[in-house]
Amino acid sequence: MKDRFTEDEVVATITRLTRTQLVRYVEVEFVRPERAGDAFLFSGVDIARLELLCDLSQDLDMDENALSVVISLIDQLHAARQDLDTMARALESLPADLRVRVAEALQQA
Repeated sequence: MKDRFTEDEVVATITRLTRTQLVRYVEVEFVRPERAGDAFLFSGVDIARLELLCDLSQDLDMDENALSVVISLIDQLHAARQDLDTMARALESLPADLRVRVAEALQQA
């Protein structure tokens, strides 16, 4: 599977997405593709994000302001999930007795 896609490939892959929408989503930074000269290269994550943007804007009739809020909340959720995973890995590296104490403190909070 490819790991980078051109604008043409993105528009061909996401049939509900127009080139105008794609350019606008890049302008407002809903997606942040890599730059390759004067072209953009999109990742698989960008493709998934663009599909979500199409779902939200077309199926749920969200305007750009609503999309901005929803995308921001999704980004915050992903960041929180990453932080939680980091903390869980850090806790796993602690000695067993300390993990027990942390677990007890969390239950009391």
